[in-house]
Amino acid sequence: MELLETMRRRRSIRKYTDEPVEKEVLNQILQAGLLSASSRTRRPWEFIAVTDRETLKLMSKCRAGAAKMLENAACAVVVIANPEITDVWTEDCSIAMTNMHLMASSLGVGSCWIQGRLRETPDGGTTEAFLRSILKYPEGYKLEAILSLGMPDEQKDAYELDELPIDKVHWEQF
Repeated sequence: MELLETMRRRRSIRKYTDEPVEKEVLNQILQAGLLSASSRTRRPWEFIAVTDRETLKLMSKCRAGAAKMLENAACAVVVIANPEITDVWTEDCSIAMTNMHLMASSLGVGSCWIQGRLRETPDGGTTEAFLRSILKYPEGYKLEAILSLGMPDEQKDAYELDELPIDKVHWEQF
């Protein structure tokens, strides 16, 4: 599938079947993240792949109103980074998230980006501290986001190229 076609068909999927994501498929999604561009090839990110159902259910409570899909996900990839490696760690992590999001879609796996950085739990704590207590990542590392993954239990129409907001494109000057 051409890249533009993959992008056109990629949609956030929040409903999943009980079918697992095959290990080989999950590895390809992780490889897409590892192949991501990063500033000066510093690769500040680390990925925590979670497949344990009980851990995923607990993680579904990590963010007020936005992480419930983890309860039924087959997997989640938590993207964290060491901010001491580069000052553009958020951008580098976002590139990795995007690559994994697109790869999942190209492989028929549903995915949804769950923002974690600067977000709160329902009780007012931080999503970062909540996940750190579960996943035991080092204190100095910062949370960027979580990618939920599962076999889709919903279908969404692809974006139409002729419906893109072309008025957002400016040539030569604003």
